[in-house]
Amino acid sequence: MRKYILGGIILILLMIIIIPLCTLLLLELDYGKVEITPMGRAINVFNYQTGKLMTMDFEEYIVGVVAAEMPASFEKEALKVQAVAARTYAYKRLIEPDALIKEYHPQADVITSPSICQAWVSDAELKEKWGRLDYLKFKKRIVDAVEETRGEILVYQNKLIDPVYHASCGGKRTEDSGDVWKYSFPYLQSVECSGHEDKHLQDTKTIPIRNIDVALASNLEAVPAAKLQSSINNYLQVVEKTKTGRIKTLSINGKKLPGTEVRTKLGLKSTWFTWQINNNNITFTTRGYGHGVGMCQYGADGFAKQGKKYDTILKHYYQGVEIVKIK
Repeated sequence: MRKYILGGIILILLMIIIIPLCTLLLLELDYGKVEITPMGRAINVFNYQTGKLMTMDFEEYIVGVVAAEMPASFEKEALKVQAVAARTYAYKRLIEPDALIKEYHPQADVITSPSICQAWVSDAELKEKWGRLDYLKFKKRIVDAVEETRGEILVYQNKLIDPVYHASCGGKRTEDSGDVWKYSFPYLQSVECSGHEDKHLQDTKTIPIRNIDVALASNLEAVPAAKLQSSINNYLQVVEKTKTGRIKTLSINGKKLPGTEVRTKLGLKSTWFTWQINNNNITFTTRGYGHGVGMCQYGADGFAKQGKKYDTILKHYYQGVEIVKIK
């Protein structure tokens, strides 16, 4: 009996300690330090979180952007798409400085705030986020994606593009840049997406009417509750939709607002939304996540799963572009 008990204890120890340790050692032997080969070009990165300016190798910075902007579990071809888009964005900031970034630090080329520039994450943060085993595995995937696209950027008619991207278009179509912003760019047109389904396919957010009035300077609270409850669509009306069905202009108790402004000020995930009233609250149901223009990250992963290569995916989302190498 004691033999069996001892055997069971040894088996448990093997499963809990020795096997994972051996796996870790094998991974370390296989992956080494998982470092990017330096490009020899430096970039000044203002760390929005710490308030410090960091100078690092350009390609090393791209690794941190890809790790921050796209799930490392995505297909490698999708990670390569993200690497080229991120590199193009950063390189454009190097040769065409952004005045808003310079306000934070005069020597900064880029900033780690995703609302101003691109997100970026440090190696230490990745180790804490992923843990030792997953760090080795995921970091290698990202480094490989950056290495295999080293120096590649996107141009349209020999000029650097603005390679904007978003998390999820909702699975159907991306937006035309002219329906979201002031200008329409020929390479940022509405295109079919990969039909992906993801965690952003549907999201709900309930907001008190009083908070909506404060955020949008509207006056819904002045409408009698019973009247608002019975005929909410008389007070919230879609004035205009984009070609893809997202809200371009919304009327709130007679006040017309761009759908992008409503989305930003109410903290909604996209301008593709509907609503329902419930007592003194309005519940918004959104589809997708982000502005919808340019590369759809979940869509890129969807195309990669279908066997499409990164260059094909890039040229699908950014119409008429060419992939060239930084000289």
